[in-house]
Amino acid sequence: MKIVVIGSGLAGLTAAAYMCREGYDVTIYEQFSEIGGVTATVHKEGYSWDIGPLLLEGLAPHEKLGKILAELGIYDKISIIREDRGQVLPDFATWRPKDYKGKYWRREYFKELFPSQSEGLDRYYRYYDQVMTLMAISNRLEWAKGLETIWLKLKIFPKFLKVKKYFDKSAAEIMDSFFDEPKLKAVFMGILADFVVKPSEFPGLGVPVSNVETAFDKRIPIKIKGGKLPVYHYIKNGCEQLVDAFAGYIKEKGGKIHTDSLVEEILIDDNKAVGIKLKSGEEISADIVIASGGAHKTFFTLVGKEKLPSEFVSNVENLVHMESVLMVHIGIDFDPTPHQRAALCYYYGTYGIEEAVDRCRSGDYHEGEEGFLIYIPSVHSPEMAPPEHHAVTVYTIAPYILNKGNWNSRKEELADKLLIEAEKIIPGLREHSTTEIIMTPLDFKSRIFVEKHSFGGLAPIMNQQSPPHQTPIENLWYIGAQSESGGGVAGVVAGTRKGILKLLKAI
Repeated sequence: MKIVVIGSGLAGLTAAAYMCREGYDVTIYEQFSEIGGVTATVHKEGYSWDIGPLLLEGLAPHEKLGKILAELGIYDKISIIREDRGQVLPDFATWRPKDYKGKYWRREYFKELFPSQSEGLDRYYRYYDQVMTLMAISNRLEWAKGLETIWLKLKIFPKFLKVKKYFDKSAAEIMDSFFDEPKLKAVFMGILADFVVKPSEFPGLGVPVSNVETAFDKRIPIKIKGGKLPVYHYIKNGCEQLVDAFAGYIKEKGGKIHTDSLVEEILIDDNKAVGIKLKSGEEISADIVIASGGAHKTFFTLVGKEKLPSEFVSNVENLVHMESVLMVHIGIDFDPTPHQRAALCYYYGTYGIEEAVDRCRSGDYHEGEEGFLIYIPSVHSPEMAPPEHHAVTVYTIAPYILNKGNWNSRKEELADKLLIEAEKIIPGLREHSTTEIIMTPLDFKSRIFVEKHSFGGLAPIMNQQSPPHQTPIENLWYIGAQSESGGGVAGVVAGTRKGILKLLKAI
């Protein structure tokens, strides 16, 4: 059978790898000049920067991405570095202490800062432990076989009952049930700004999942009741190593990857996908078409609304996307670590996450004043910068469309303003910059197949139904961050694998 895959991001590469493993004739068509989508690494004058994933969950041998890499036999193609990150709010910060103070040191630290919230902190961390146990068993269940599957299902049920009452609650409701201090709530809900999702619409069970304590201290033991905690890693020398590992596997198995090959139409005959048409006019027949990219672009541009059920069209039309980012990559000729002790830190300039997200969605860009992150990949991978130099990335959430001016005309101005904010943390960034790459929402859009760029795909809001892998068009399958997989590197890869296994059972 002939398989066509649209897009060479991690979803497309994962799909192609599994189809190649089964011996199918697989070809990827990528509209950009380079593969990898937003999991790419860019280079300039001896510096390297990742443009998407930073500190990744899922790469450990017990986690889903690690298991997939092992299943494909490419785990040894990358080197991973276990690490953690900092979190700085306007009035306080959480950094891994020099001496290890136990797995609940953040809880005790917050009790010192907010003594009136001590009882709520104890209750929250009991809830956190329950969710972590549920996650650990669930992750094992996904890979279990035979009697182990039955045993894990029996084990997971009572754990589920303990957190069932929280299933329909939003993040804001969850936080309100534990705390009445807005600053403490922001500790656990700040990461939602990165998703550009409001606490009132984010599922409450996602709060502990987005604030795993191992993200803040790599020394925390990972073994817990039911399994193991998620842990966080960098990929040595950049995320392109992961892209190259998948691409190398595909080519070894006889698969082909064509860049600069824009797909303009998915050919459909009698409600069945039969191939694709390229911008060049060339038509390519296929038995199966697997499409990644934006939902609007895939279903409305490549397929056409008139060929889809009205209910499906309505669902896609009403999808809520994340917003975009402004990302500034610079090379500097000094050591920034006296000012930022770890490679990655999130800096929050506001406690009002709900209002900040509303403003961003309306096109009101905060120019870095409400928060940003600083990532220094050369701290963990010195090869990503020339000797005695460092690669630095500063980025923040930003509207895809500005309500004042536009990205083309304000690119340099807004990049400079973002660096001015970052210089409050690391002085001298602009003066000591030896090179620079500015990436606006339009630059990101040019690299991936979307109607508008959203950093991470669909907003993870309650009751949103993402398009399923198996589409209403026969032999057309949909994958990627805007599909039912959801976003994130591990989520996209694991979701695609699940979708492809379902596809393989159907053919």
